[in-house]
Amino acid sequence: MDVVFPFALLCFTSLFTITNPLSMMPVFLTMTHSMDEKARRAIVKKASIIACITLILFVLAGQFLFKFFGISTDGFRIVGGFIIFRIGYDMLQAKYTSVKLKDEEIKEYVDDITVTPLAIPMLCGPGAIANAIMLMQEAQTFDLKITLVIVILLVYLSAYFILSASTRLTRYIGETGNNVMMRLMGLILMVIAVECFVSGIRPILSSIIGS
Repeated sequence: MDVVFPFALLCFTSLFTITNPLSMMPVFLTMTHSMDEKARRAIVKKASIIACITLILFVLAGQFLFKFFGISTDGFRIVGGFIIFRIGYDMLQAKYTSVKLKDEEIKEYVDDITVTPLAIPMLCGPGAIANAIMLMQEAQTFDLKITLVIVILLVYLSAYFILSASTRLTRYIGETGNNVMMRLMGLILMVIAVECFVSGIRPILSSIIGS
């Protein structure tokens, strides 16, 4: 339990921050402005399920992908650190989302936004995938691996509830409150990214110096 709880907290904090459903509320409301609450909830439910299944599949297939493409775990940590750092930096600048949508694209997606862009890449993007695979690499025991899968389910359950209540939350939090939370989460994400980068580059430097 001494190991499981801190690991679960790390998983939830990093994955929830990267997924960041709070920052998606303005974009989601824009894309679904002509829909009622029931239709919005149906879209969010389907998108959350698709994103959750996609991320779990990547997590479970991570080891196979590493072996198939000959990717080292340390190299992946370094690249993942860069990706997560960039996302955290954008959040620190209070940029709502890394997915840039033009007005005509929003109109195009409004009929069917469930898979693209809501589930992928907004809820399950490169940053979430990279972070989840790195966390699976850190999970050395079966209990920790199960913990990661459970946390992924909790993250997307949270995303479902937040986006379902986006109309009310937007009015309650306001733009200023949303920006403050985004900046705080961005700062946390950048710290996690630095830790990932250091944990990946340390073994490589040690092997170079040792040789």
